[in-house]
Amino acid sequence: MLAYIIRRLLLIIPTLLGILLLNFVIIQAAPGGPVEQMIAKLEGFDGATSRISGGGAEVSVAGSNYRGAQGLDPELIAEIEKMYGFDKPPVERFWIMLVNYLHFDFGDSFFRDASVISLIEEKMPVSISLGLWSTLLTYLISIPLGIRKAVHHGSPFDVWSSTAVIVGYAIPGFLLAIMLIVVFAGGSYLDWFPLRGLTSNHFEEMTLGQQIVDYLWHLVLPVTALTISGFATLTLLTKNSFLDEINKQYVVTARAKGLTENRVLYGHVFRNAMLIIVAGFPAAFVGVFFTGSLLIEVIFSLDGLGLLSFEAALNRDYPVVFGTLFIFTLLGLIVKLIGDITYTLVDPRIDFESREG
Repeated sequence: MLAYIIRRLLLIIPTLLGILLLNFVIIQAAPGGPVEQMIAKLEGFDGATSRISGGGAEVSVAGSNYRGAQGLDPELIAEIEKMYGFDKPPVERFWIMLVNYLHFDFGDSFFRDASVISLIEEKMPVSISLGLWSTLLTYLISIPLGIRKAVHHGSPFDVWSSTAVIVGYAIPGFLLAIMLIVVFAGGSYLDWFPLRGLTSNHFEEMTLGQQIVDYLWHLVLPVTALTISGFATLTLLTKNSFLDEINKQYVVTARAKGLTENRVLYGHVFRNAMLIIVAGFPAAFVGVFFTGSLLIEVIFSLDGLGLLSFEAALNRDYPVVFGTLFIFTLLGLIVKLIGDITYTLVDPRIDFESREG
C-alpha cells in the first residue's frame, strides 16, 4: 500500500503540470487579455492624465503623446505589457509561473489590490460553509434513504420517495434558490430567513451562542438550494448498490445461519455496498466545494471562491485564475487519493498491489 501511495503522489506531478499547461495555452490564446483591456480603457480618455498602478508601475497618459484617433504610443503599450509580464515570450512566462508555484508564490491579482493567497483566504469561509454543510447533509440523508428504499424495494414508500428525489433533481439549484427567497425570505409570502450574507451586520456584538444561531440561520436557504438537487444521484446509487449485494449468495448464507436482518444488512452488506459510495465522495465534495455554488453565491450575495474564480476568468485576471487552478487541482488529486485509501478502510480485503499485479 505504501508503494502504491508513493506512485500516486509521483503521478500528481505530471498530471498537475499537464493541466496547467493545457489551461495556459487556452487562456493565452483567448482574446481580451489584461493588456487589451487596459488599452481599451486608456483609449476612452482624451488628453487626461491617468495613472495605471499595479506591480509597482505607473504610467502617465498625458506624457505619452496620446493623440486620440492616432492610438496609444507604442512605448506606452510596451510599458503596459511589461507591467503585466507580457514582455516575455509564453514559454518563459510559463516557466517563471511554475518556479514560483513550487514555492507557493502565486503573485498578486492584476485588478485587486491583494495577493492571490489573501483573496483565497478571504473567500474560503463562504465556500467551506456551503460545501461542507451541503455535502454532509446530502450524505446523511441520501445513504439512509437509499438503504431503506433497497430494503423496501417496490413498496409505496419506494415509489413516492423516488418521485420526490427525481423531481428535486430536475429543479435547477438557482431556480430553487429563487423560489426559496420568494417564499421564505421576504419575497411575496414569509419573511423567516435573511436574504443575503453569511452573518448579520451586528455579528461581532453577539454572544457565542447567538453567533452560532445567526450563522446557521443564514445558511438554511443557500444550503437547502445546494442540497436538494444532490439527493437523487446519491440516493439511487445507494439503493442500487445495496440491491446488488442483497441478492448475492453470501447474504442468503448469512440469513440461513439465523442472523438478524440488521446484522446481515449492516454487518455484511453495508461494507461491500458502500465501496462505490466511498469512491464517489471525493468528486462530489470537490464539485460542490469549488464549482457548484457559483450561482447560489450570486443569488444570496455570498462572496466565495466560486464567484472569485468566475470574475477572474471574465476579467482575465491570470494570477487568480492559475493560482486557484493550481490549488484546487492539487487538492482534488490529493482528495482522490484519499478516496482510494478509504477503500481499504471500508474493506481491508482490498489490495491495490495485487490488483495491479
